[in-house]
Amino acid sequence: MKISFPIEITAADTNKRTISGKIVTWDEQGSTSAGLTVFEKDSIDFSKPVKLLLEHQTTKPLGKLIDITATDSGLEATFRLAKTFRADDALEEAATGLRDGFSVGVKINEWKNVEGVLRIQSSTLQEVSLVTDPAIDSARVAEVAASETPTENSEAAAEDTTTEENKVSEITSEAPIATEAVEAAQAPVVTANYVAYTKPRVDTNVTAGQYLTAQVRAIQGDTDARDLVAALQIATVSENTGSVPPNYLRDAIGIIDASRPFIDSIERAPLPATGMKIFTPVLGTQATVAQTAEGVEFSSTDTTVTYQENDVVKFAGANVVNVELFDRSEISGGSFADLLVRELAASYAQKTDAYAAKIAVNGCGSTSGASIYASIAKGIADSYNVMRFTPNRLMVAPSGGEDGIDFAGLLGAVADGRPLFAAAAPSNAAGLVTQGSTNGTVAGLDLVVDPNYTGDNSNVKYGLVYPSAAMRFHESPRIELRANIVANGRIEIGLYGYVAVVNRYPTAFRGLSVA
Repeated sequence: MKISFPIEITAADTNKRTISGKIVTWDEQGSTSAGLTVFEKDSIDFSKPVKLLLEHQTTKPLGKLIDITATDSGLEATFRLAKTFRADDALEEAATGLRDGFSVGVKINEWKNVEGVLRIQSSTLQEVSLVTDPAIDSARVAEVAASETPTENSEAAAEDTTTEENKVSEITSEAPIATEAVEAAQAPVVTANYVAYTKPRVDTNVTAGQYLTAQVRAIQGDTDARDLVAALQIATVSENTGSVPPNYLRDAIGIIDASRPFIDSIERAPLPATGMKIFTPVLGTQATVAQTAEGVEFSSTDTTVTYQENDVVKFAGANVVNVELFDRSEISGGSFADLLVRELAASYAQKTDAYAAKIAVNGCGSTSGASIYASIAKGIADSYNVMRFTPNRLMVAPSGGEDGIDFAGLLGAVADGRPLFAAAAPSNAAGLVTQGSTNGTVAGLDLVVDPNYTGDNSNVKYGLVYPSAAMRFHESPRIELRANIVANGRIEIGLYGYVAVVNRYPTAFRGLSVA
């Protein structure tokens, strides 16, 4: 993660070989690769000595910290530069305003997100760099004290720097650089998923369509687009581990998560990092315990364990469009790329949901009753006998269900001339389906109405009673977006992800019918 903040060099003395300035400003908001970010007051621990680098390149040290002061507004520091050609160039560039910014590298320890702003509460200073472009345009050299012969003013300024009342720590030019600081400079340390730098300034608060546009522009040679793509790759690989989606997929993820009723009704887990199969241990013969008389040998049964194999499959979709449509279209305030990503995401959601539901119904057991309600009640008992888990879900299609066991059938079901489930003022205890909504309960089961459900291999849409623990849906932590320029300058946009379905107790799913 790279974070940009306002800083300014207040003095560069080529004779004393020192550069001074404010390296961090407290409570000032900056646009970073993690979005809007703020350092809270006294949120940086600078107890260990650090080096001054050139543009965050650990192989190009310029000097080291000799004084640092905490003020009410931020951190002010002075660095002594080594007698090298690189340091000579850095002093000249600072004095002439060519490279006149500071950038801090910190290890983030504690933070919080407040209305979309990352507020850093605790961090450790790892290094400071001299950079060309600070985050805020006004963060430039305010004063250059550069002369071949020391003057009284420069001597006084140096004296003031080291006698500040609220000076926190001082590192003399003879003091050795601590091993921990050197190691931190050579290899970034990740704590709580974050390593932070205050430069370069790249706004990664983009939509999926803007990310795809950046991919295309990067292929075409746009350097700004390359920086954005690189920053997003850092964010998604280093920071957003596990199943946390990258920021640019927030619209697509929202569409996917809101469009998969069946998947949302079962257990979910991330996919393993590698492999095209998932192996789940299955208990075969179980150990036994029996009533045993005194002096009689214990009951003994060897336990057996096998492994269930399930395939990892890929769901992918793409669309090839003319570059003119990609570049010039604006639809409802968003680009054509954003619209296309939403369409691809919606299709991905529907197909993966239907895939998981089909595996459930193809392996289910059969339960029949004299009526819809009787069938549901019998299905609850039959499912419980399989897992010893009380089922908690009833999934139906909106319409077209076997023997009328679907959403329309539930709404129309009556007993003694009264609605069985959908009464505005219910007098029956069979359940309650809220009118004008697919939410409700039926015989104590949460109702799941799934428009993606296509039924079994013969397209028969059985109503299913099941416990949510009977099946687990595994999905890759990220849904990948890809853009590429193909023949005749046309652009291909693609979306794909990997999933696996582990049907742990197939017959705990009960396919309902009316005898």
